Amino acid sequence: MKPFVVFTIIVAYFCLLMVISYLTSRKTDNETYFTGDRKSPWFLVAFGMIGAGLSGVTFVSVPGMVANNNLYFFQFVLGNVLGYLFITFVLIPLYYKLRLVSIYGYLKNRFGTVSYKTGSLIFLISQSFGAALRLLLAAKILQFVFFDSIGVPFILTVVVILILVWLYTNKSGIKTIVWTDTIQTAFLIMGAVFTIVAIMQSFNFTVGGAIHAVKEHEYFKIFEWNGNSPNNFFKQFISGFFIAIAMMGLDQNMMQKTLTCKNRWDAQKNTLTYSLILAGTQFLFLGLGILLYLYAENNGVYLPQDKNGTFLDTDMLFPNLTMNYLGTLAGVSFLLGIIAASFSSVDSALTALTTSFTYDFLEIDKKIGTNVRSVKNKVLIAFSTILFLIIMVFSGSKGDVISLVFTMAGYTYGPLLGLFMFGMFTKIQLKDKWVPIICVLAPISTYFIGIFLKESYGFDMGFFTIAVIGALTLIGLILIRK
Repeated sequence: MKPFVVFTIIVAYFCLLMVISYLTSRKTDNETYFTGDRKSPWFLVAFGMIGAGLSGVTFVSVPGMVANNNLYFFQFVLGNVLGYLFITFVLIPLYYKLRLVSIYGYLKNRFGTVSYKTGSLIFLISQSFGAALRLLLAAKILQFVFFDSIGVPFILTVVVILILVWLYTNKSGIKTIVWTDTIQTAFLIMGAVFTIVAIMQSFNFTVGGAIHAVKEHEYFKIFEWNGNSPNNFFKQFISGFFIAIAMMGLDQNMMQKTLTCKNRWDAQKNTLTYSLILAGTQFLFLGLGILLYLYAENNGVYLPQDKNGTFLDTDMLFPNLTMNYLGTLAGVSFLLGIIAASFSSVDSALTALTTSFTYDFLEIDKKIGTNVRSVKNKVLIAFSTILFLIIMVFSGSKGDVISLVFTMAGYTYGPLLGLFMFGMFTKIQLKDKWVPIICVLAPISTYFIGIFLKESYGFDMGFFTIAVIGALTLIGLILIRK
């Protein structure tokens, strides 16, 4: 695809986001950035959250990972669905009852200020790394398909994306993002669908023929029962349950959108709808992955492997085929999808980081007379800088980013999971000042336990790490009870 065409698509897409920003920023006040005036239509929030939940990681990594992991990731997705039910019927009623802007305010009500600050800090660290890694993947692909061709260095590509995000979100924040995420979700799904159509046309497949080809492929394996495998069903399902709770229900980024709904009932309809659409979309991307490898196998596309036969740099399979082999329609739809992923990966994350820090640490809601917009903009710029630095540190990483994202999420969200579960299902009071120590010791202990189990018994915890850390956090909290 010619650089001019790519540039035109990028500019047109950004102009669309700016129009949405202009329309949503009228008649707003200082609270709008953080709460969206609590007037968002639930169905719009549900569909838009798909884009944030998928991001560039699902868009690119999930199709690429099937060569090394088959469809075992879907076991994790099934656990997610159960986790979303817990969020719908346990967490959302709690958040609406307390009328929270930052969900970590619950920890202050339950345990005290130190626990509150600890929970918020865990989120800030986890979200910063998660958002940076998602943006890293999207930025790498934009670099590959466009910026390299005009001689722009990768570092400048990342800076440009962050500046563009700031331009359309800095005024009305979450209110704008609820609408832009809807557009981004549509482009993400459209990118997958048009790529599937292009592959079907290349093989002269009907819809039934494509489904048959996917089901008969050697990668079509959904369940793994080997206990030592990191892809074991029970590890994946239980991990999916806990990670869904942690990465959505205990995540300011995802919950901030949900809390913009008019009432608790709308918020619950939002999360239920979101969970079902997300599960179906992720299965679609796994099926797309098999079709991509089938196309590569039949057209002599080189796929690098290591000496053990493990495929390398699988995240580049999707962009390589769509931009160089599958025709203009697939290329344009992929490009729109990855641009959407670039912005959806970072816009809501930066808004959530800004909200959490501004409310939880600066306590802006208690400071009458403070210039809220000025403070908010400074915090937004600070977190944009942090994301930029993390991206630069991980810029040389290869492989599928999604595994790295969920592995890091297990270590960072595990203590948060333990804190919230302890608060909701016990009435025990804690020695508040000791909570940060427990939240640090639990993931460190789990790391060394994981090494011991793997070296001694060949047992790989995989994504199950989050459940172990959550359990150790619970045990530690019992030890520091009053």
